[in-house]
Amino acid sequence: MAQITTVPASHPAAQDSKTYEALFLVCFVFVLLIALAAQALFLKWRTWLPGAEGEKSLIKGVRSGVYTFMSHLN
Repeated sequence: MAQITTVPASHPAAQDSKTYEALFLVCFVFVLLIALAAQALFLKWRTWLPGAEGEKSLIKGVRSGVYTFMSHLN
């Protein structure tokens, strides 16, 4: 049977996880605002974001664009 271990909040791995989540949230909101503005102006914003070209919904397109952007940060 597999053991499940938890990481204390003071551990660096836990801090990295929180930093990643905060960065994702900031990027998501930023890209969402751009997508909403472009959507309101009837612009084809999905071509601006790599990874979002094939998505049909606004949120999935933004999420794909943010994941692609964040993969370049490493």
